[in-house]
Amino acid sequence: MQTRGPRFGDPRVHFRLTDSTNARARQLAVAGAPHGTLVTATEQSAGRGRQGRVWSAPAGRALLCSLVVREPPRLLPLAAGVAVAEVVEVGGARGPARDAQIKWPNDVLVGRRKVAGILVEGRPQEGWAVVGIGVNVALRARDFPAELQDGAGTLGLAPDAIEPTLETLLGRLEKWLTAPADEVLGAVRERDALLGRPVRWSGGQGTGAGIDGDGRLLVATEAGTVALDAGEVHLVAGGKDGA
Repeated sequence: MQTRGPRFGDPRVHFRLTDSTNARARQLAVAGAPHGTLVTATEQSAGRGRQGRVWSAPAGRALLCSLVVREPPRLLPLAAGVAVAEVVEVGGARGPARDAQIKWPNDVLVGRRKVAGILVEGRPQEGWAVVGIGVNVALRARDFPAELQDGAGTLGLAPDAIEPTLETLLGRLEKWLTAPADEVLGAVRERDALLGRPVRWSGGQGTGAGIDGDGRLLVATEAGTVALDAGEVHLVAGGKDGA
């Protein structure tokens, strides 16, 4: 474990191997770690996504980090999504420019493949949150398990691009975590992967109809428009569920 400081993204605590950067960042937040404290790892043994899903990647091929955010903004998950999408759009640190979309509420897609995920956890009543981010910077097709081959993507860069990609990400996060809500919403709407597409969730199915002023996903159904503020939403294509 190594520690450094101070700027946004400092102090930084790095692990060669840890169970979960979010778990370590939560511990630091509870102990009083300042805003911007960063936890990174070369490898995770128990990384998690939403709904308790496992997030796994070979050592040294994904950007794995979590940040402590004090007094988190109302649209924190979406603001983080815009920051990650912008990093993907400029090709990480060394890759080609590409179009990125945000799949509400927490995935970043390129060509309908997930290249990054975001997990926000915390205790709003205590004034803090942790933002966990995983970006498939240098994964190869063979690194994905069979069940993810159709839906997972990668920036396709070399492993030595992870550190400069992280530096780019920190700059974008610092910008978007303090941006006005209307700017965050506008940036998300420009990249809305669900707009006009068939979707399903635990309560039904319909067509993505945009993002409202509270950051909720709007879904047009036969019974009217529904606003979702949490939960898992899946794309439906050709009668089969997508990412």
